[in-house]
Amino acid sequence: MKKKQAYRHTPAFILLFLAMDDLYGAALLNTLQRELPCYHTDSAVIYRSLQELEEDGSVSSYWETDIPGPAKKWYKITDKGLKKLVEFKDDIEMRMKNLEFFLDSYKKLSK
Repeated sequence: MKKKQAYRHTPAFILLFLAMDDLYGAALLNTLQRELPCYHTDSAVIYRSLQELEEDGSVSSYWETDIPGPAKKWYKITDKGLKKLVEFKDDIEMRMKNLEFFLDSYKKLSK
């Protein structure tokens, strides 16, 4: 499988988690790893996806400088990102129907 295909839904998961709460990059990576143990990604993919989402207006960012330690760049979903999240949901539902058909058909082969 090509790497791009392996990370096809990373932006969808990023938008989903940002719809729940604002997060900075490392917190987002930790959330993805904790909530999706079979979905392997790395910080480079997360930050590249965040950059693309920010460039297209689906997320915005702000810096947190009021806490001790280095400043953190936080991300939040925008109205455009919420619309894009619906598009991802629709796409994933369609893919799930196709995968369910595959699995059901495969089960029939082994009977």
